[in-house]
Amino acid sequence: GTFNHSMLMGTMVESAAEAIGANPILARVGAYYHDIGKTLNPESFIENQINEENIHEKIKPEESVQLILNHVKKGIELAKEYNLPKEIIDFIPMHHGTMVIAFFYEKAKEIYGEENVDIDEYRYPGPKPNTKETALVMLADACESTVRSLTNAEPQKIENVINNLINARIDDGQLDDAPITFKDITKIKEAFQNILLGQRHKRIRYPNQEELEEKKEDEN
Repeated sequence: GTFNHSMLMGTMVESAAEAIGANPILARVGAYYHDIGKTLNPESFIENQINEENIHEKIKPEESVQLILNHVKKGIELAKEYNLPKEIIDFIPMHHGTMVIAFFYEKAKEIYGEENVDIDEYRYPGPKPNTKETALVMLADACESTVRSLTNAEPQKIENVINNLINARIDDGQLDDAPITFKDITKIKEAFQNILLGQRHKRIRYPNQEELEEKKEDEN
């Protein structure tokens, strides 16, 4: 799951980088390596839990957050161990910036009460993206994973998701350190939308589609 996520992100950021005058190869390679920390504990992440139990359903939210945060910390360590250049290592912490891990923060508030939960303990340590390329990977990471989760990926829904996620990161100050303009943002949204619409394009159903979708007993 993480592999497919990173591959599609590579296509998204390369297209957007070309549109805004960023380095398309650097952006693509950064997308390929941004989540390498997940390879050390892949089952902790939903995209890799194919037909498997979600381990986060049985542990406390503060424990879940540590598992999630570790993919950044361990990813940096792994990248240094294999002598990746700093320009690539920067994508690992910057693709999350200082965003709050909202799902587990909300879960913690429900369990312990908002007054008993420190939001900073549920926040990525940063730093925020400081180049066009690292900003693109942050934005693509959110858009690709959310669109992938849509059960009915209509064009308008995809456009809404992209707009809302990117605007939320702007409002949260995550792009304050990146040399991104509003004109760039418009081009980025268009590039992401084109790639994700193409990836989720509709196809006609085969005449025997229902039969193909049903599980059949082995005739032997």
